[in-house]
Amino acid sequence: MSGPVRVLLADDQPMLRSGLRSVLGAYADIHVVGEAGDGVETIELARRLLPDVLLVEARLPRRDGVAVAREVTGARLPVGVLVLTAEPVGDHAVAALRAGARGLVAQDAPADDLVGAVRAVAAGHAAISPVLLGQLLAQFAALPVSAEGVPEGQSGLTEREREVLAQVARGLSNAEIARVLTVSETTVKTHVGHVLTKLKLRDRVQAVVYAYESGLIKPGE
Repeated sequence: MSGPVRVLLADDQPMLRSGLRSVLGAYADIHVVGEAGDGVETIELARRLLPDVLLVEARLPRRDGVAVAREVTGARLPVGVLVLTAEPVGDHAVAALRAGARGLVAQDAPADDLVGAVRAVAAGHAAISPVLLGQLLAQFAALPVSAEGVPEGQSGLTEREREVLAQVARGLSNAEIARVLTVSETTVKTHVGHVLTKLKLRDRVQAVVYAYESGLIKPGE
């Protein structure tokens, strides 16, 4: 990416927005291009400013973070949605990931974690705060165990594609998956693309959610 990462902040608390602006503004490669105080205003600014990253609070008034993520990704705007949450991971956070958010970051996350998440999302990657990832996996662990065999919805995947999906769910990069499966990184990238297309998933974050919810992989595996 050439130039600084352009970020739009969305939170209904002016003091929190000010704090986020100060934290992000301390980094030369990040530029806050705008602020919004509710979901409707956020969507309007996202369409007009087309920031690289939309850092949006999960519980915005008028339209919450889930609705904002769904609207922005549904409109195919070139904007990565990063959801900021002060709550433990629950159905709302999972719904945001399903709606197209590329990541979750805790409101009290250290500055380095927040900035790392912004940079990752701007680069098209997934980003979930470590504490939230642990909570997310614990939530999946509480789901009913699926029956033996190929989980429903995965019958269209080849065995190799299911293997790749499992490795994606474990958080491995394409290069790491290539080493594990002894194939080229290009081959892995192709498989990941096929998995996302066949399962109608937007990105790797949704692939992780799908892999756990479908029972393909269980926390701790």
